[in-house]
Amino acid sequence: MPATSATTALSAQSTARAGRRVPPLLFAAVAVAGLAVSAWAPQDRMTWFLETFWVIVGLPLIALTWRRFPLTGLLCGLLAVHALVLSLGGHYTYAEVPLGDWVRDTFGLERNPYDRFGHLMQGFVPAILVRELLGRTSPLRGSRWLAPLTVCACLAFSAVFEMFEWAAAVIGGHSADAFLATQGDVWDTQWDMFCALIGATVALLALSRVHDRQLSRL
Repeated sequence: MPATSATTALSAQSTARAGRRVPPLLFAAVAVAGLAVSAWAPQDRMTWFLETFWVIVGLPLIALTWRRFPLTGLLCGLLAVHALVLSLGGHYTYAEVPLGDWVRDTFGLERNPYDRFGHLMQGFVPAILVRELLGRTSPLRGSRWLAPLTVCACLAFSAVFEMFEWAAAVIGGHSADAFLATQGDVWDTQWDMFCALIGATVALLALSRVHDRQLSRL
């Protein structure tokens, strides 16, 4: 977990530097291209839709609100990366992503770890999103409460997503197995939320200063 978190933090710092130079439209084009490619003959069409739902809804929402609420380059870059992670997981299902299989076989793991990485990102990217929203629309900017409340919001979102998965399992039965990606782990829900917690914490520790500099320029 620490190695994965460090790698994610370094990647995000590179994204932050790129975010100062790359036009937001290019980030949007990358996300749309990834979504389009993932939609071509996915492993399971319903699983693809459920996993990429946030991309399908988020892209138009950002476009519609951009003029009155543009986002920082850092956040745009992170959202584009997260869209690619979701699109890849949606295409193959999280338990069967080839990259995850390679990591499992190379390091002798018991399961495909791509689902864990996905939930790490589920905390990492929303942490910057929540931080930006709270910092710009509430009195919390510069407050010592901004970081803990951001982490709490990310954990709340992770818990809601787990309830969403639970509802899918109740409604879909065995047909929802690909969406759940538990891979036989009875503690999968707890691991998912813990990964989101780690992701959110690492994001705030690694990117808060960069984020503040970009926020000051808006």
